[in-house]
Amino acid sequence: MQIEQIYTGCLSQGAYYITSKGEAAIIDPLRETQPYIARLKRDKVKLKYVFETHFHADFVSGHIDLSEKTGAPIVYGPNANPEFEAIIATDGQEFKIGDVTIQVLHTPGHTMESTTYLLIDPKGKKHAIFSGDTLFIGDVGRPDLAQKAASMTQEQLAAILFHSLRDKIMTLPDDVVVYPAHGAGSACGKNMSKETISTIGNQKETNYALRADMTEAEFIKEVTEGLLPPPAYFGMNVAMNKKGYESFETVLNHGMKAIKVSDFEAVAEDSGALILDSRENQDFAEGHIPQSINIGIDGSFALWVGELIVNVKQPIILVTAIGKEEETVTRLSRVGFDNIIGHLEGGFEAWKEANKEVDTVKRITAKTFEKEFDLGKSKVIDIRKESEYKAEHVNDAYLRPLAEINDWIEEINPKEHFYMHCGGGYRSMIAASILQARGFRNFTEIKGGFAEMAKTNIPKTDFVCQSKVLKSN
Repeated sequence: MQIEQIYTGCLSQGAYYITSKGEAAIIDPLRETQPYIARLKRDKVKLKYVFETHFHADFVSGHIDLSEKTGAPIVYGPNANPEFEAIIATDGQEFKIGDVTIQVLHTPGHTMESTTYLLIDPKGKKHAIFSGDTLFIGDVGRPDLAQKAASMTQEQLAAILFHSLRDKIMTLPDDVVVYPAHGAGSACGKNMSKETISTIGNQKETNYALRADMTEAEFIKEVTEGLLPPPAYFGMNVAMNKKGYESFETVLNHGMKAIKVSDFEAVAEDSGALILDSRENQDFAEGHIPQSINIGIDGSFALWVGELIVNVKQPIILVTAIGKEEETVTRLSRVGFDNIIGHLEGGFEAWKEANKEVDTVKRITAKTFEKEFDLGKSKVIDIRKESEYKAEHVNDAYLRPLAEINDWIEEINPKEHFYMHCGGGYRSMIAASILQARGFRNFTEIKGGFAEMAKTNIPKTDFVCQSKVLKSN
């Protein structure tokens, strides 16, 4: 028996590969299936089942492609109603993989079809659970995402989750290993640990939602408090996972189409495509195609694409670092952005060599900002999360999280200058690109963000200042 967690950091997502006696199972696979198929071939094992814990909202699973390529059936728990062929298991149903058993534990609450898979080893011992979004390390699945589909309130779903956890999971032996679908950074929970593996016993001791003395009312209150609005693309990913999607190879072939510099502007205009530049933020600041949006591939790329672009059907043309084209297309496909028309042939260097128009972002160092900053006169916008802002921020800075830019951008006075920063420069360059694409030029972005500003003598505070309005009177 072998269990491997295949963790993808940029999505904070865990897929699982289980083998025993020449047979295999894969749980919650990623969109691109070739790495799994290569692994099966290398290990000389046959894929027997593809298990899905629920209809995922934050990524597009590879279940359909993987099933079609291997012949392995897809398995869901009770209440699932996919629009493709699948085994809809009953609560308690067992599946054999070699000499291990996977038992279905229906654990609704995050969604009504949410299912935990219990692995029983060859000796009959309960060894591990694959808990999907029902139980995380340090947290539980948020109960607000499936309200519309279930025709229930988040409080009603939370109550169901309370009993799923206590009746199906907390009754398992303390030494049972917990393998969740996500870790810190995922929007599917609010308090996830950076750890990606734990045990039932450890979670009983450390997970706020599994306190032994917790009442149902307390649970409902605690798991529904402080939930941020889910990214808009979540519903579209659920639909793709439930209804089906184009094969990954088709999406990749489209995205790998090279568009010549001479044709680029016409293709962009005719298609209504968004120009997405995935290069490093410093490279973007020094030069980019006008109206392009920068979301760097070397950060939480897919999550910010989904958060800010919103519509997965939006046509996209890519500008990438040379050699990063396939990776960029792959990571976009994982969150359902399949309408990729192609990429700029030769990258931004080819654009410059053709003497095409180039735009830049006004960016200064934290040291320069320290010299220019005038308390009470300089306007500063902090686009980090509220928790980061509360920990410490520049005196009198305005908190305007990047995730809410489509709301607060309307408050900006285009005639009033402001400084803008995030934690390290990644998010603030995203914001800068969006602002400039919408015609705002009245700002200066700070390189290195608060991490560099913290090393200066710029006045800072951990006291939460009263929220301010960005418009001038």
